[in-house]
Amino acid sequence: MMNRRTWGLGAVLAIGLSLAGAAAPAQETTLRLAHYGSASDSVTAAAERFADLVAEKTDGAVVIELFGNGELGNSPTMLEGVRLGTIDIVTVGNPFFTGSLPQLNLLDLPFLFQSDAHAFATLDGEVGATLMSSMAGSGLKGLAFWELGFRNLTNNVRAIMTPADLEGLKLRTTPNPAHVLAFQTMGANPTPMPFAEVYSALQTGTIDGQENPVNHIYANKLHEVQKHLSLTAHAYTTSPLVINAGRWDGLSPEVQTALKEAAVEAAAHQRQINDEEEASSLDAMKAAGVMIVEAPDQAAFRAAVSAVTRAAYIEAHGTTLLDKIDALAR
Repeated sequence: MMNRRTWGLGAVLAIGLSLAGAAAPAQETTLRLAHYGSASDSVTAAAERFADLVAEKTDGAVVIELFGNGELGNSPTMLEGVRLGTIDIVTVGNPFFTGSLPQLNLLDLPFLFQSDAHAFATLDGEVGATLMSSMAGSGLKGLAFWELGFRNLTNNVRAIMTPADLEGLKLRTTPNPAHVLAFQTMGANPTPMPFAEVYSALQTGTIDGQENPVNHIYANKLHEVQKHLSLTAHAYTTSPLVINAGRWDGLSPEVQTALKEAAVEAAAHQRQINDEEEASSLDAMKAAGVMIVEAPDQAAFRAAVSAVTRAAYIEAHGTTLLDKIDALAR
């Protein structure tokens, strides 16, 4: 498994501390934040920390009203709600952005990141800023990159050691083109669906398996309806926190600063939680009877999908940002 590196957390905190403190506006403002996570998911803790920090930084003049666990819709619906302005702020997995913002597909390329530190250096640096800026004109303003983490495979049919073991399996994936192409290449039947539908689809056998970070699998109880877990760490998923662009433009510069600062600090908080809970989540799933393949043939998975998925991205978007990400791994 990949070890999380604490310097990524420090980098995020440094960014947050460098921002100026926010002055309180004269009138109370309420902003509605929607997300996908259950009560025990780290995104819920991040959202709560964000709300507390915004209240603190604005002396209570800005209130963040939280709607978790898909209360305001599934991930595509919530994201569209922010674009339309019926929801103010949302965080959903990066793959749900790529339909209208295809350049963001870059972040979901299989085996793009060598470690958490590599991912954090990318997201918190020039590449992340460029991708956030690319949201201009889409009705969204990016605040910070929150995360799900490195994705791993679960299923109810067999242990997954090599790409050949995926042959014929019906797997829930994200709608991201790189994810779909990767699993098609390995012989699986990728089946994109909103996350809120995954538990019941696994329970009824509509799909054989799915792929998500360890913490996310456990927090959302997917291990209850899965027999096998393979620690492939085949892709990293970020979860951008974004606000409706019109709503953003209507806020004072002081409130904008408070929101950005709080978003970055909440990202650091979530990364720390995910780091601390990864081992305990694995232990709990093992104790619940899930059979875990801790060392699948990751080199074989990488060889099977990296070239084809990179080629598809490069054809559409070129190599500039990809080269910058690769350079950060050295």
